[in-house]
Formats: sequence, structure tokens, C-alpha cells
Amino acid sequence: MTGQSEPRHGTGERFTAAVVQAASVAFDLARSLEKAQALIAQAARQGARLVLFPEAFLSGYPRGLDFGATIGERSDEGREDFRRYWESSVDVPGPIVDALSRTAREQHVYLVIGVVERAGGTLYCSILFFADDGRFLGKHRKVMPTGLERLVWGFGDGSTLPVYDTPLGRLGAVICWENYLPLLRATMFAKGIEVYCAPTADSRDVWLASMRHIAVEGRCFVLSCNQFNRRRDFPEDYRSQFGNDPEAVVTPGGSCIVDPFGKLLAGPNREEETILTAEIDRAEIVRGKYDLDVVGHYARPDIFQLNVDERPKRPVQSE
Repeated sequence: MTGQSEPRHGTGERFTAAVVQAASVAFDLARSLEKAQALIAQAARQGARLVLFPEAFLSGYPRGLDFGATIGERSDEGREDFRRYWESSVDVPGPIVDALSRTAREQHVYLVIGVVERAGGTLYCSILFFADDGRFLGKHRKVMPTGLERLVWGFGDGSTLPVYDTPLGRLGAVICWENYLPLLRATMFAKGIEVYCAPTADSRDVWLASMRHIAVEGRCFVLSCNQFNRRRDFPEDYRSQFGNDPEAVVTPGGSCIVDPFGKLLAGPNREEETILTAEIDRAEIVRGKYDLDVVGHYARPDIFQLNVDERPKRPVQSE
């Protein structure tokens, strides 16, 4: 099963998809994993065959944290924040990947989950994909961290832009504001994506508009998933503008599921931790392609063309 096969748009069977709007336990990998496993089991009990988690769920999106940086200076406290973040990140492959594989197999679900991946001294915002038999399919590394994310996350390259051919449809993911890269969206559409996962940290109203636009543009199902968390989901010594009220909402969710015509099938929810589910009918994709296929009959390759470099970029090459 690879991300490079010829796109196929079959109708297939209907299935239930779930987006998990929940808080990770920031900087605590063991407890975040335990929570993720419980939520996967809960989604499976609700009939889900595909389960999506938010961006950086393992183990935390560091909202509001500045890591002690100003131009030309880094503080000792900020370096310690980065060390703590690094310690709670995920080796790929590694024991956390193995644990997620077991959970996907036990619950018989396709699993798509956001992690903070570490490779040497660098962290990446990544998405991991698992088949329902427990196989680790691969990963996508965020190619364009936004704003101060660039301080703590490296840049992915073109070698991790997979779309996987699965019994549920062609499955891929684009992370948060990567969705505002038109050429990246075009790449996913050209790969025949049908179940477009958009794990995010954005809960604004305009994000919902973007998700509906992408669903219509790509004639695909869009699953958007964000955390709902409160101040208590972060360590007591977490230095941010959020104060110390444990009940203060830090990230208000906004997760949703959208069909290929832009119709909301579930959400958005901005009130609580929840699991949103919806039935996915892949026949709707083909119905939508009838009058809009942006990489087919609605394209103009005689005028517009895109070249994508999917070669891995390594700083040191061994002959």
C-alpha cells in the first residue's frame, strides 16, 4: 500500500468516520498516549472505521509559549521548555508507534494522529497513518510551520506527501495552515485524495469556511480535527498569557466533517471535548466530479502546470 499508485475513484462501501476533539496532556507523553488509546476505543464503539486526532496530539501543541526567544537572544528558561518538549516527543519508528499500531489493530480502525516527531535534535509536526490491521503506513511532516512554530519545528520536505489507497478510499492529510498552500492542495488532488484529513490548531470561523471550500474544490470528504482544551491541560508552570484559572478555555475546538458539496455532516463543535462522527458515502465523490474535477476535465494543463519534487533532502549524503 503506497501513496504513489494511480488515483482510482470507486464508490466502495459506506463507513463511519470519527474526529476526536480532545485535549492531550501537554508534555506528558505517557498520559497523552493512554488518553488517545481510550478515545480510539470509544470511537470504535461508536462504529468508526477511521479515527482522526488533532495536530500535535502527542503530546501537545504549545499554544502561547514563546520558548524564551527574542531576536538575537534565547533564555535558559526557554531552552528548558524546549528540552521538556523534546522529551515528550515521539520517535518514528519507536515504542509509541508500536503502541499505536497495536491499538489500531485491536480496535480495527484506520488511525490518523498528529504527533510531535523527533529526529536527532530536531522536532517535526507530523501525522502518522495506521491501517486497521495495525500496519504503520507512514507519515507526513508539515512542510510549512506557521509563525513561531518555526522556532521549535523543522520543515518537512516533499518525500512525505502520501495519499494511501485503502478500502475506505484514498486517504491523506494536510496539517493546519498547510491548507492555505494552493499548490500543496493541488498535489493532494492530483494524487486522487478522497478522505482529506485536516488536523489543525485553528478554531476560527474562517477555518470552517476554508474546510468547506477545500471539500468543494477537491470534491472530497474533509475531516478537520482540533483540540478542545483548558488551562488545566497544561503544566502549572506553563508560562503563557492564559493565566492560572484551570477552567479557562485555551483552544475551543471547531472540529467538523464536510462532504464533497460543502455540506456539514458533523460539527463544528466549540463547547466541549467530544467525538464527532458521520457516515462517509464515497459515491458522493463521483457525483461531485461530474461537474468539477480540478485535476481532470476542469484543469487547463496547456496553461497551468505544477512540478513537485518528492525527493528527500538530506544535509549529508553518503556515497
